[in-house]
Amino acid sequence: MALRGLAASGPGSRGPLDETLAAAEDHGAPAVVVAAGGTPEDDEEDEGRGRGLLRWDGFSAWLHCVCVVGFDLELGQAVEVIYPQHSKLTDKEKTNICYLSFPDSNSGCLGDTQFCFRFRQSSGRRVSLHCLLDHYDKDLPVYLKKDPAYFYGYVYFRQVRDKSLKRGYFQKSLVLISKLPYIHFFHTVLKQIAPEYFEKSEPYLEAACNDVDRWPAPVPGKTLHLPIMGVVMKVRIPTCHDKPGTTQIAQLTQQADTHISVILPTVHEVDLFRCFCPVFLHSQMLWELVLLGEPLVVMAPSPSESSETVLALVNCISPLKYFSDFRPYFTIHDSEFKEYTTRTQAPPSVILGVTNPFFAKTLQHWPHIIRIGDLKPAGEIPKQVKVKKLKNLKTLDSKPGVYTSYKPYLSRDEEIVKQLQKGVQQKRPSEAQSVILRRYFLELTQSFIIPLERYVASLMPLQKSISPWKSPPQLRQFLPEEFMKTLEKTGPQLTSRIKGDWIGLYRHFLKSPNFDGWFKTRRKEMTQKLEALHLEALCEEDLLLWTQKHTEVETVDLVLKLKNKLLQADREHLPVKPDTVEKLRTHIDAIILALPEDLQGILLKTGMT
Repeated sequence: MALRGLAASGPGSRGPLDETLAAAEDHGAPAVVVAAGGTPEDDEEDEGRGRGLLRWDGFSAWLHCVCVVGFDLELGQAVEVIYPQHSKLTDKEKTNICYLSFPDSNSGCLGDTQFCFRFRQSSGRRVSLHCLLDHYDKDLPVYLKKDPAYFYGYVYFRQVRDKSLKRGYFQKSLVLISKLPYIHFFHTVLKQIAPEYFEKSEPYLEAACNDVDRWPAPVPGKTLHLPIMGVVMKVRIPTCHDKPGTTQIAQLTQQADTHISVILPTVHEVDLFRCFCPVFLHSQMLWELVLLGEPLVVMAPSPSESSETVLALVNCISPLKYFSDFRPYFTIHDSEFKEYTTRTQAPPSVILGVTNPFFAKTLQHWPHIIRIGDLKPAGEIPKQVKVKKLKNLKTLDSKPGVYTSYKPYLSRDEEIVKQLQKGVQQKRPSEAQSVILRRYFLELTQSFIIPLERYVASLMPLQKSISPWKSPPQLRQFLPEEFMKTLEKTGPQLTSRIKGDWIGLYRHFLKSPNFDGWFKTRRKEMTQKLEALHLEALCEEDLLLWTQKHTEVETVDLVLKLKNKLLQADREHLPVKPDTVEKLRTHIDAIILALPEDLQGILLKTGMT
């Protein structure tokens, strides 16, 4: 493979080529050889970097960068191109991308393969300041909010025979690195650009990135038209106000759009039934394991099967967010390999997707292992796997199955099993089966979470207890036993036909990372609501009359406190009505104008920054 030289800028540079080779030989790591994705003159490149933030703002709203990973006989897997050229990746991040962008050699993926991975952002890396993106983030459903500590990698891998190459095969991956968990969307983008990129190389990639740079921002709730290399995609990113389980794009497609090439009904969902197909008899047990944040391993024949299945598992408790770590594709070279496979402590709360047979031995001590065979195309039904004892998972060639000693808290819902089996017999399309399964999981999750929502809402102080002249009241404490008592009259039996030990399931859930993450989110929302109500109470007061009865020092103190309140409302995106903010500004101005001139000048200069 001809490598065009090292990109010498940025923290990821490794120095001269011979040093890179030496390091690769010493450590057995893939060499991260970076070649620029275009060859502009140095002065042009500097000029581009000078205006870098402005020029690539549109691109950065969607992607961190695009990488091309190839295989070199001497270096192994290597990053050949990073685009745009100013994109920053640390050496550790590049090494992770190198290994995660290629299937394990035992997968035998010939032709084109698409999959997804997720990896930890290097510590010490400066968090990019995307204030605008954070603003959009607040309108997203909680399960689509970006995690600042992680990147997603969306891969289009091609392996074809090529006698002209020494190895006998052409092997290359085009990888999109993003903070956004829009799996279906980015896989669709790759389907549009990757095949042509492999034919036309760097100039084509540069043109595609320029198209992305011209896209509108990923605003939730808006219908977006996104042109890329002659194709226009129509998408809508969900908002936190959408009714769970509905897709809005269908209503937007009634009018004929002659210039639209691709309409995406979802940006993030995977084919749920295809992934659960081999295990749908046990789908309710798997829902419990994911809900409780139990350590789970998916052993699959290829990265596309492992990543789809892990993402389907994470998706099955939606609209709840899965708060633990999950890795759709995990390899023995991953920087967290030792941390996640150690036997010196209990397995962590994480879902791993693996393909290397070595993991059958390394992760033998994990409590729950799903082993799946090849996922069948839509319309074909694989043999249903059985639940087996963990001690049976001894060999690398163990049969497909769910290996666990877990006893579900809830009785199996035979209705959904019959419905899905009937669908298989009638050759119902996989999309329709996925709709049924998704609705079932949604109803199950909502039945479980509604009693918790109802109890947490009761922790909110009464509005009449909010005084403008005191700090906002605190939320009452969450008391597990008090919550358990509410279940007798207002438990999940009101909305679910499923019987079983719901109380036991709640007790286990209250100790899980998913409860911890959910409750912290709800507590933050409710605290912000109290702050907003406190602001509204202040606005209803005659503040000018108050100042007439108090000293100058107290009045100045009030002005400074009110200005801080406005700053907080803006910084934390408090749910305040726009007219409340305007009213408060008017109050502040009126109070300042009533003060002596010297104080007026000082307070007017004390800005809202």
